[in-house]
Amino acid sequence: MLTILGFAMIATFLVLIMMKKMSPIAALVLIPALFCVIVGQGAQLGDYVLDGVTDLAPTAAMLMFAIVYFGVMIDVGLFDPIVRAILRFCQADPMRIVVGTALLAAIVSLDGDGSTTFMITVSAMYPLYKRLKMSLVVLTGVAATANGVMNTLPWGGPTARAATALKVDATDIFVPMIPALAVGLAAVVVLAYVLGRRERKRLGYLSLDEVTETVTETVTETAGTKVLVGAGNGAAAGSGAGAGSGSGDHSAPSYENEDGETFSGLDPNRATLRPKLYWFNALLTVALLTAMITELLPIPVLFLLGAALALTVNFPNMSDQKARIGAHAENVLNVSGMVFAAAVFTGVLTGTGMVESMAQWMVDSIPDAMGSQMGLVTGLLSLPLTYFMSNDGFYFGILPVLAEAGAAHGVSPVEIARASIAGQPLHMSSPLVPAVFVLVGMAKVEFGDHTRFTVKWAALTSLVVLGSAILFGII
Repeated sequence: MLTILGFAMIATFLVLIMMKKMSPIAALVLIPALFCVIVGQGAQLGDYVLDGVTDLAPTAAMLMFAIVYFGVMIDVGLFDPIVRAILRFCQADPMRIVVGTALLAAIVSLDGDGSTTFMITVSAMYPLYKRLKMSLVVLTGVAATANGVMNTLPWGGPTARAATALKVDATDIFVPMIPALAVGLAAVVVLAYVLGRRERKRLGYLSLDEVTETVTETVTETAGTKVLVGAGNGAAAGSGAGAGSGSGDHSAPSYENEDGETFSGLDPNRATLRPKLYWFNALLTVALLTAMITELLPIPVLFLLGAALALTVNFPNMSDQKARIGAHAENVLNVSGMVFAAAVFTGVLTGTGMVESMAQWMVDSIPDAMGSQMGLVTGLLSLPLTYFMSNDGFYFGILPVLAEAGAAHGVSPVEIARASIAGQPLHMSSPLVPAVFVLVGMAKVEFGDHTRFTVKWAALTSLVVLGSAILFGII
């Protein structure tokens, strides 16, 4: 019964938010509260929620101060050189912009933190998507999937959890998986190319080669219509919808912000820039990331100290500090609120025993004949299980059970561990991942729309990683 109710609760939640009948925060709170009563454990609801809040409080604190820290770093211009390089590559071409989104998300993901990746990627790419009238779910979908592949880095979380749970070396898990993960990342870039081509076609854009090939046939159709050919390989054909700033060099696309100001990339004249402190901010960020990787202090403490130091040095005036905190307060409130709402969902799932019952049912459903294929089974199960539960729940609660089943049939724990990280591209779009709410919040995309668009592509990417690992003999 707990298994059925657990799946029913998850299905109800997903249907309601995808149909936009409830906001994610309301659904994360009210749906599990209702099912807790249905299970007959309504009296324990308070304990379950407090347990969930206790578990997620460090995550909420980390996200709050990470948003402030990286928000300040974006304000002062630390990431402007990376952004300008990506924008030069994009050349106001929708296809290049989507591919650039994937590349930027993958590069920034090297720090191992999803929230950082999404803040930088959205800050850089959102104005371009808005200016060219591109689909914002393409932005969120590509960024989340690219980050999901890179989330398997040893300092990203899942690999370390798998190593800890099965008492194996994280290096033995990650290094052999590099070829499969590289194929997965290539698949994301190919996906970005395909989606970008689709956006280019939808918006009436043509590449320079396409313009050359079709100009003779379309000369009468384009009479009275502006055709823009950029300095690179991009061109826009049509009535100018989604075009850049006009004919000429599009290597650094111009666009308007929400106040009607026109600028290229991140506004190079914004008052918050601190060029004289660039190397201080760069060294501070490198030191912060190094401390995170070496686990010098708990991550929430590192971001708290980093945010305080960044504000004090870059904005010594108290009113300026308040202004910077206020500028990022909306994102902080949205994300921290979502995390604490998710604590209700995870607290009820765990406290009532539903998640354990669901996982055990899945494990028990594996036929004995599949025992020798537990690597494949683990990889396939990692898709739904890491989507519907936290990484902690999967790696510390379910993975040891799968490893025991595999060991009984001669499958090594390290192989099970490798297979378990295949589902991470899909996991990064789970409603139980706080960072995804940073992504959709900053991109102003409904979570339900993001889910509908992204899940199929993220699942496909996960299967590509798993299939590549099997093909290369890694699993």
